Parts: sequence; structure tokens; C-alpha cells
Amino acid sequence: MRCFPARPSTDEQESGSAVLEFIFLGLVLLVPVIYFVLTIGQLQAGSFAVVGAADQAAKVYVAEASAPEATALAHQAAALVLGDFGFESSDAEIDIRCNGECLAPGSSVTVDVRLGISLPFVPSARGMHDSAATVSSTATQLVERFR
Repeated sequence: MRCFPARPSTDEQESGSAVLEFIFLGLVLLVPVIYFVLTIGQLQAGSFAVVGAADQAAKVYVAEASAPEATALAHQAAALVLGDFGFESSDAEIDIRCNGECLAPGSSVTVDVRLGISLPFVPSARGMHDSAATVSSTATQLVERFR
């Protein structure tokens, strides 16, 4: 008759492995979800920023008396709104177009704002276009006939 050593029960063999599996799988699954949420938040902030920047720049433009001053103040207004959302105004392209003569009563002013959104925690390299997405918005305001 042969004597074999007693086999450890399945409870003794797997003691502690459930905790390790939970921690490992939790990290593997949680990190991408958190990064996805951060990326979507960045895109949403960029969307809100360009809508506000275009709207405010158009409103500021039509309220001024001269075109050069209106252009400068519209760019300042757009930069202020972009800064409120945490974006640099140098990352945005602001285009101002007039339908007819600028600031003539009854004419319209259209402001386009485009902003490149980069991925969170991805360093930017000089000379590289590192945006993951581009968001844009357009706003049009009419110059009042009676000013």
C-alpha cells in the first residue's frame, strides 16, 4: 500500500487569488474607462468653449464703431471665453467675415471659431499637429439699423 501525501483542498490552493484577480482586473478595466471619461470631458469643454467664443465675439464685433477696433475686441472676447474653459487662444483659429460692408446698418457679421482638442496626458511636440479632434462653431449677428 502506497501512501500519498494529502492534497491540499481547493480552498487552500486558491487562498488570496481572488483579491489579486479583483485588483488586477479592476485596474485593467478601470484605467481605460477613466481615460475615456477624461477625453469625452475635454471634447465637451472644447465644444462649449467654441460656441461661447463665437457667440461673444460676434456680439462684441457688432457693438463697436470701427472695424479695426471691433476685430481686436472680438479676438479678446473669444480669448477670454476660451481661457475660461482652460484652452489657450493660440490653439484656436478665429475667422471674422462680414456680409456687405462691415458695421454698416443691416449687414451681418459671422464669426467662425475652430479649436483643436488634444488628448489628456499626451505631451505636445513642437511642430506637430497633436489634436485628436477639432471642434468648431459659427455665430452670426446683425448690425442694428438704428445705432
